Amino acid sequence: MQNFYLPGATTLGIRCEDGVVLASEKLLTWGRGIQSRSVKKVFKITDHIGIAFAGLVSDFQVLRDTIRAYANLYYLERKKYVSVNAIAKQTSSLLYSMRLFPLLTNSLIAGIDETGSKVYSIDLIGSIIDDDYATIGSGSELAIGVLENEYTKDINVEEGKKLAIRAIQSAAQRDPGSGEAIDILAIQQANQEEFSVAIKQVV
Repeated sequence: MQNFYLPGATTLGIRCEDGVVLASEKLLTWGRGIQSRSVKKVFKITDHIGIAFAGLVSDFQVLRDTIRAYANLYYLERKKYVSVNAIAKQTSSLLYSMRLFPLLTNSLIAGIDETGSKVYSIDLIGSIIDDDYATIGSGSELAIGVLENEYTKDINVEEGKKLAIRAIQSAAQRDPGSGEAIDILAIQQANQEEFSVAIKQVV
């Protein structure tokens, strides 16, 4: 019963050979009710780093804005972009410092820099995992099965976008907290692409 009123979500990140993909559906539920069908859960932090979440929208907005401010200050002070690893560690440290009164959100940070493409999963008290792909939210157990079955280390961003859509579609069929359209942020070394697709689109 404790988790009954937490909002659902299916959010995922995929490390690709030439970049990263972050994706999430747009449904916001609370208890048995649908609060919104158009909630954005995937955002750019910089031109080469993105963040996505599953959890309370207000808590995530605080986290997103704080990390974005950190990235901007880093650039102003050092005249270079912050690394993906540094953003992930800063996010982890911030969440750990608030562990007694935590922000009720799980996050994914993904991006590409001189060390390559990275995907980090961070829970609400700052535990951090670096992996090839990750899922969070109420539909994560359903989406992870698709990723485990189809992911390969040589996958490219175009293939990663299609895989992300298939994984979220699979979760939305069984998870009542996931649905509507899918927001996707694809980041490559010299290109960023942000778009939405219908949940029922066949890819």
